[in-house]
Amino acid sequence: MDNDNIWKSGIYGLIIGDAMGVPVEFTSREDRKKNPITDMTGYGTYNQPEGTWSDDSSMVLATLASIRDRGKIDYKDIMDRFHNWCMYGEYTPFDNVFDIGIATSRAIMKYGNGAEPLKSGGETEWDNGNGSLMRILPVCIHIFEKQKKLNLSDNEALDIIHNCSAMTHAHLRSKMACGIYYFLVKAVIEKDGEITERLQIGIDNAFRYYRLNTGAEISSYNRIISLFEFKDIPEENIKSTGYVVDTLEAALWCLLNTSSYGEAIFKAVNLGNDTDTIAAVTGGVAGIFYGYENIPDKWKSKIQRKDLIDSLLV
Repeated sequence: MDNDNIWKSGIYGLIIGDAMGVPVEFTSREDRKKNPITDMTGYGTYNQPEGTWSDDSSMVLATLASIRDRGKIDYKDIMDRFHNWCMYGEYTPFDNVFDIGIATSRAIMKYGNGAEPLKSGGETEWDNGNGSLMRILPVCIHIFEKQKKLNLSDNEALDIIHNCSAMTHAHLRSKMACGIYYFLVKAVIEKDGEITERLQIGIDNAFRYYRLNTGAEISSYNRIISLFEFKDIPEENIKSTGYVVDTLEAALWCLLNTSSYGEAIFKAVNLGNDTDTIAAVTGGVAGIFYGYENIPDKWKSKIQRKDLIDSLLV
């Protein structure tokens, strides 16, 4: 897969997942079973037109814009763009911020009041929402490319990934979620085989790295050590909350139990609760694995502000 297609597949995969989940965010799984999502819809929870994406995609696009303009990961520049998104509605479909997490909002306000970019995110166990995981994809793809070109070590790569998490979510568990996602994205891009095989390689590499470097905190993710076993966990034992561990587990479970981009997104959205973020996290990986050309055209055509998205993918 060429690099341009990786970016386009991953970013569109994420944004469409986000937009699919926005109208039914916070609805229950029971509601979704009674009235499952079977196509892109609008209005609902936030009364937004179909194809509207939320904070997940806005922060992804702010990060992508920074990487494109700066040619590197510039923490201050990224935080400046997050601040402009939060305060002025930049990187949104309609110049309006209608969804923002508490931890993210708090971190951006702290930064606006003079905190350093890497000292802005919450550090306690209660600061482990999914707000850094949902936006880490552009960093993952960029670091993957840098590892290829510059032979970056995993230590160097993961240090950058962790720092990017820490801007809003600085607890090790959130940093690890972003790191695990990086290993998953890397394996999906460069390995062969079915999606479960590639994702398992990513998990193996992530656990190997974290066991050597960070100790006991990796136990928070023990349920996903063997994806061939995790795949068979019943849906009722998969939580679709905003807790970062639940979000990563739910996204993996959706990827493992479907065989197309569309199926993966429907599976994620119809889990209910934090539908936009779980579908976005699922969609980023699904987009890369299945490819941009296998994301339904009717969904791509309905995405708001495609001009902005496409301008950042040139």
